Amino acid sequence: MKKPVIEFKDFCFQYNSQSKPTLHNIDLTIYEGEKVCIVGPSGSGKSTLVHCLNGLVPFAYKGNITGSLKILNEESQNLDLFAISQKVGTVLQDTDGQFLGLSVGEDIAFALENNAVPLPEMKERVKQAASLVHMSSFLNARIPELSGGQKQRVALAGVLVNDIEVVLFDEPLANLDPASGKEAMLLIDELQKESKKTIIIVEHRFEDVLSQPLDRIILMNHGRIVANITPNEVLASSLLAENWIREPLYIKALKYAGCELSTDMSLTKVENISKPHFREKLIHWQENVQAVSHKVDTSEAVLSLKNISFHYPNKENTISDVSFTLHKGEMISLIGANGAGKSTLSSLICGFEKPSEGSIFFGNIDSKDDSIKARAERVGFVLQNPNHMFSEQIIFEEVAFGLKQKNIDEEEIKKRVEDTLTICGLYPFRNWPISALSYGQKKRLSIASILVLEPSILLLDEPTAGQDYRHTTELMSFLEQLARKGMSIVLITHDMHLMTEYTDRAIVLSNGSILADDSPARILSNTDLIRTANLKESSLYELAEQFNMVDSSHFVEQFIQYDREVRADEQRATELY
Repeated sequence: MKKPVIEFKDFCFQYNSQSKPTLHNIDLTIYEGEKVCIVGPSGSGKSTLVHCLNGLVPFAYKGNITGSLKILNEESQNLDLFAISQKVGTVLQDTDGQFLGLSVGEDIAFALENNAVPLPEMKERVKQAASLVHMSSFLNARIPELSGGQKQRVALAGVLVNDIEVVLFDEPLANLDPASGKEAMLLIDELQKESKKTIIIVEHRFEDVLSQPLDRIILMNHGRIVANITPNEVLASSLLAENWIREPLYIKALKYAGCELSTDMSLTKVENISKPHFREKLIHWQENVQAVSHKVDTSEAVLSLKNISFHYPNKENTISDVSFTLHKGEMISLIGANGAGKSTLSSLICGFEKPSEGSIFFGNIDSKDDSIKARAERVGFVLQNPNHMFSEQIIFEEVAFGLKQKNIDEEEIKKRVEDTLTICGLYPFRNWPISALSYGQKKRLSIASILVLEPSILLLDEPTAGQDYRHTTELMSFLEQLARKGMSIVLITHDMHLMTEYTDRAIVLSNGSILADDSPARILSNTDLIRTANLKESSLYELAEQFNMVDSSHFVEQFIQYDREVRADEQRATELY
C-alpha cells in the first residue's frame, strides 16, 4: 500500500487580514507517486492550499491554523520554511522570478551551493537534474536566451536537484504556447514515471492538463473541497460547469449532442471514446442545429500593414513581409509559438519600433511620421499584467490620468471618465483604491484607462492569462460589446479556447511571417499548419475525425457558432436577472 505524503485533517486557515477563514475543514490525503490536479475558480482557496503545502503559509502569509497538515509524516507547524522546501519543491508560473544564476548550470546548482555540497558531487547532481528535464546540452546557455518551455525545464531542474519528494506546479502552462504546453505535460508525466515523485498541478487550462494521465482531480470552491474524484468522474458530471471551470470542448460538444457520459467510459482522451451511437447523435445535432455566423463589415479598414519587415541591429529579420488588414468592429487573434514575432509586431503597430520596410496605415493615413503620442491616440495597448499599467491610487484618478495629460477641461474629463467606468462596470467603485479590486476588475480598469482616450484599436496582450473561466467570460463578453459598438480589437494569445470561442479570424505567425489568416476552425483543422506553427489540434476536430464526420472542419465551425449563441443567451439572461 502506498504511503501518504500529504495529509490534511480538519484543516482550517484564516489570514490575519481577513475576517473569515479562507480554508474550511480540509480533509485530503495525497499518496506517494500520485499525480493530482487541483482546480477551482479564483477565490476558491486553491492558492492558499498551495501556500500551505510549500510553507508560505504561515511563514510569509500570517494567519491562524487549526487542524493538522502532515508532510511526509511530520506536522508542518513543527517544520521551518527551509525544512519544508527540502520536501516540497515549487515550480512557479512566472519562471523568470525563480532564476538566480546567469547560466543554466549555475541556476540548477544554486540550491546545492547554499547547502555547501562539495563541488564534485554538485557537478554530478546538476548533470543528473539537467538530464531528467532534457536540458543536458544547455548547461552553458544563458537563461535569457532560452524559450519559455526551456526556462520551465530549468526551473524544474533547480527544484529536482535537491531530490525532493513532492513537486508542485503552479500554473505551469500559463505562459506557454499550445505545443510547448503539451510538451510540458509530457515532461511532467515522464518525471513522475521515472522518478516516482508525487506531482501536484494547479492549472486553469484543464483540457491541456488532461493530455497526460492523472490519478485524481481535486475540485475546490469557497474554501472547501467540492470533489476528490477521478478525471472520468469529473468529465461525466456537471461539476466543472457548476463551479466555473471550462469544460473540454469535445466534452461540451458531446453534451450538446445529447450523448450520455458515464464514469465507466474513458473520457480523458478523444481517441478512447468509441460509442457507435454517439456518431448518430452528433450527426443529428449537426443537421438540426441552427447556427448563425457573425459577419463583419469589411468596407471600413482601420489598420493596414503592407509588406512590413523589421530587424533589430545586427540581427536577421524578426518580422518578414507581413501584410494584413483589420476592419472596424472586428476582433481577431494573433497567435503563434513563443518567439514567433507577436510581441515585435505589436511594438510596430503601437509605434514603439519603426519598420525597416513597408507601411502601416490607419484608415487612409500613412503612420510613418507618427510620434509615440500620436500613435497612442490611434492604438490602445493593454499589458498582460494590469498592475504594470497603474499610475494612481484611486480608480477615478487612474482613468482620468491620460485625459489630464492632454489638458482637457475638467467637466469633460469627469463626463468621459464616468461614462467609461459605467461601460466597464466599475462606476460604483469609482472612489475605491485600486488595491481593493479583484484581478478581473483590475483587468477591466486597465482597459478603461485606455478606452477613455477613445482609440480606434484596442490591442491586448494575453488578456485572460491567469484568469479563471468566470472572469474570462466576463472580460470577453465586455470586449464583445465594445466590438459591436465599432471598436476593433486584436488579442495576442496562447489560449486556443479563447481564439476559438470569441474570434472569427486568426493570424498565425511563425518566425516573423504570416503562415495563415483564416477562421479558427480551418486553422485548427490543418494538421500541417499546426505542426509548423507549434499549435495544437482542437479536440473538436479530433472528435469529428474519431466519429468519421463528413466534414470535420465544418463540424468545428458549426460548434463554434452554436456555442457563441448559447453563451450570448446565457449572458442576456444574466443581465435581465
